[in-house]
Amino acid sequence: MKNLKRTPAIIVESKSLGHNIDFKWSAKKMDSLLDPLEGNEELDKILNNISHKASIGLTASLLEWVYWRFKGYSEMTDDIKNRIEALWCSVENRENTNPLVFDSELNAPATGFINGPIWLALMNVRMIDMLYKKGSPLLQSELVGLVLLARHITPKRRIFDKWFENIIDKLQNQFPNQNQEIDYSEETIYDCSSEEKICHEFFFNTNFEHTEKSSDYALTEFISNIDYTTNPYCNKMKKLVNA
Repeated sequence: MKNLKRTPAIIVESKSLGHNIDFKWSAKKMDSLLDPLEGNEELDKILNNISHKASIGLTASLLEWVYWRFKGYSEMTDDIKNRIEALWCSVENRENTNPLVFDSELNAPATGFINGPIWLALMNVRMIDMLYKKGSPLLQSELVGLVLLARHITPKRRIFDKWFENIIDKLQNQFPNQNQEIDYSEETIYDCSSEEKICHEFFFNTNFEHTEKSSDYALTEFISNIDYTTNPYCNKMKKLVNA
């Protein structure tokens, strides 16, 4: 349980931890986040500028915003934490994680101010995980809804905006999409094995400076703190290798 013990400073600044559930939520809002591409073409374009491994790191970080927002409000946060760990583990090696299956029987609670956003976040992450492991070039577009959801549930959205704008700028510069000249279809497969790895510190430690060595070390440290006896999404690693 060493991972995610401390709330990142930027999330504390956003007043997410323990704040009243006072954001607007309705079936219409949920539908707009389920199918978010219309009207968010620019965000989609920006997300498609970053690499696959960076996309998974961003997914884990956005899910962490969701985790801290609902910690203390839902028992599902323990499961969310496990999924966050699995996403970071898959940055290192996709073979060391199990599919992030969620609500395959369509019987999980999906309505209300708490269950609704959590259901939406985990369904998004399920799709992102599936596209990443498949090597699909459609991966980055799947993050649009998760970005919008994390922003919507954050009490001080300007703080989230400041974080996201800074992170996405750094990602585009330091982790650019290596897959620019491909046919964006469901049949296309992309091999991200040559991409640089990214770590949790990149997103939440303002003093962290990315190098291949520093990110490898920080990612390994994070993964080494995973409890494989309680996290059903992570397999015990034989060794750390490129995904």
